[in-house]
Amino acid sequence: MAGVLSFFTAAYIIVVNSSILADAGIPLEGAIIATALSSFVGCLLMGFWSNTPILLAPGLGINALFTYTLVKSMGLSWQAALASVVAAGLMFALIAFSKLADLVTKAIPDTLKNAITVGIGLLLTFIGLQKGGVIHPGKTTFIELADFRSPALLVTLLTLVITIFLFVKNVPGNLLISIVAGTILSYAFGAAKVEHFSWEGLNLNSFTSVFMAPSWSGVLSVPFWAAAFSLALVLVFENIGLIHGHLHMLGQTDAHLFKKAFQANALSVITCGFLGTSPTVATVESAAGIAAGGKTGLTAITTGSLFLLSLFFIPVIKLIPDPAIAPILILIGGLMLENIKNIPLNDLTEGFPAYIIIAFIPLTFSIENGIAFGFIVYPVMKLFTGRAKEVAFPLYIIAGLFLLHFVSQAFQ
Repeated sequence: MAGVLSFFTAAYIIVVNSSILADAGIPLEGAIIATALSSFVGCLLMGFWSNTPILLAPGLGINALFTYTLVKSMGLSWQAALASVVAAGLMFALIAFSKLADLVTKAIPDTLKNAITVGIGLLLTFIGLQKGGVIHPGKTTFIELADFRSPALLVTLLTLVITIFLFVKNVPGNLLISIVAGTILSYAFGAAKVEHFSWEGLNLNSFTSVFMAPSWSGVLSVPFWAAAFSLALVLVFENIGLIHGHLHMLGQTDAHLFKKAFQANALSVITCGFLGTSPTVATVESAAGIAAGGKTGLTAITTGSLFLLSLFFIPVIKLIPDPAIAPILILIGGLMLENIKNIPLNDLTEGFPAYIIIAFIPLTFSIENGIAFGFIVYPVMKLFTGRAKEVAFPLYIIAGLFLLHFVSQAFQ
């Protein structure tokens, strides 16, 4: 049940990710197949290798980096960008399967790990409010509350009440029931319409131009390795935060379990380049399955299998409207906020970097940017207050790499 719920919560990734990849020049139908297959492979790797209910699917921040930075800004072809995904995955695996993984994770203070979880929770809430039509760009402000006459807003709020009630009462399959209820309400209130429905199958031939398409012609060039390094940097630290947050929700703090999940993540990224998509990450939607009672790899395996089957049911998935999904994201965001109690906010050298991460993740709409700024500010705050020895040496290196990453972007 948790795996089914996780799938319906994350199913939108298939459509959204493929549309972003299409902006990079990848054929749309090929991108849809690649997204579903990479999610299938990633979830199976996570389920069997680490036995955790964490889902792996193409990340919505990392795909923007792939399309709009690597391809659009740096000028790589999408085939060369796919090759850089493979290279980044190999770097990721080198860290995950060596003592570097322990070194890096131990170097990151619990304050920053908890801040990442809280920041991601606020990002989920923001996405939920946006998808549900509760907020929109204002005429005089960036964001404002939508008109209460909006059917989408009313359905989202009504479904949110149903979702909270079912969750508090611990009704079996509560979140899945709320998605069904939200879907029915959306069509009943006119917040969603069936404009076109067809069982027309996908053209599998379109996948042949995407599968095994990485181009290594520019492997000796600086832009190629700059792209691969940037991807690897973001993947490692984004997933440290994501996996830590999900394991915390499970009540698991075992370092061995973290390492196994981290390794599965790295292997999955390598396959993405060959399958024809941007890298997979430990999705924030994993929290939905965990909240629904998922505790083992069976949740991830179930979700992965449904991603594969989804290739035959894309038309049905597209019928699930945003107001039915939004309340789930808002609820899960609220549950992830619990980690803020583990942040020593009374210590400015700990609290302020945490605040930067928590604020920057949702307000820049980027997990990687929030992590980067927080990781830079943390050692700076310690240096300014004469407490430099409290910072592990690897964290200074990590902060320097993030700073170098921003500087390199400024000169692109």
